[in-house]
Amino acid sequence: MREAGAGVGAMVGERRQLINVAYRLLGSLAEAEDAVQEAYARWYALPRGRRDEVRSPGAWLTTVTGRICLDVLGSARARRERYVGAWLPEPVPDRAEWGRDGGVGPADPADQVVLDESVAMAFLVVLESMTPAERVAFVLHDIFRYPFAEIADVLGRTPAACKQLAASARRRARGSQAPLAGVGQAEAVRRVKEAWESKDVAGLIGLLDPAAVMTADGGGLVGTVLRPVEGGAHIARYMVAVADKAPGLELLERSVNGVPGLVARRDGTVMTVASFELAGDGRVARIWVVRNPEKLRPWLRSG
Repeated sequence: MREAGAGVGAMVGERRQLINVAYRLLGSLAEAEDAVQEAYARWYALPRGRRDEVRSPGAWLTTVTGRICLDVLGSARARRERYVGAWLPEPVPDRAEWGRDGGVGPADPADQVVLDESVAMAFLVVLESMTPAERVAFVLHDIFRYPFAEIADVLGRTPAACKQLAASARRRARGSQAPLAGVGQAEAVRRVKEAWESKDVAGLIGLLDPAAVMTADGGGLVGTVLRPVEGGAHIARYMVAVADKAPGLELLERSVNGVPGLVARRDGTVMTVASFELAGDGRVARIWVVRNPEKLRPWLRSG
């Protein structure tokens, strides 16, 4: 892990790295921020002499953040069993597209997240299929390149056991399809937007894979389907029905976790964020729709 001095500036500088680690481990900006804040609280609670003995405060903070995230992941199963409907990771906006509201400062965790393939919604959903220990080992090693000797300190296992956990997680991830970013993804999303706006059911069916699946997350706070909608035709009809019931909804093409997606806004307020995954033929195979306002806070602050 990176060396870091114990000065205040160096400690604050570690925050971006820690937010990035915690978000990929938890799939939640709010929980990532809480985990990082707790790690810093534990650091400053150490006696001064103990802090002076720590060779790399950044490594110490990463280890503690990883352990906190491991505990959160361990309790997540029970919490999500009580969650109303499907649980999806929190989407992250690209500030370069939105501009910046004067009320949003640099401490906003969404500003700290590096948007790359490891935060694409499709990838985060795959991470959700891993055990907590697999996810920690995989994220720290395969994404952030931490050695297994240091991951062992996080998991309380041997480096060899951590290596096996990462290999198991890698097998789970291998079957997932990387998002077709760039022109192909952007064009597919644009065509879906146009067909949705024109309420063109046939057009939408043509853009969707026949076996497409749409999963929505409202958290019980806003209306949405509680179970995944399966089949391109069913999804197309559902999307048009939603458009009929939501006049005045403005659809915007925006980056969602670094990949082209759609944002639905009404009266300037973001109501829905949609992510897409394409099949090999370029048709939409998966749609993830986040409507839970608690997961849209970074988008609500976007301009």
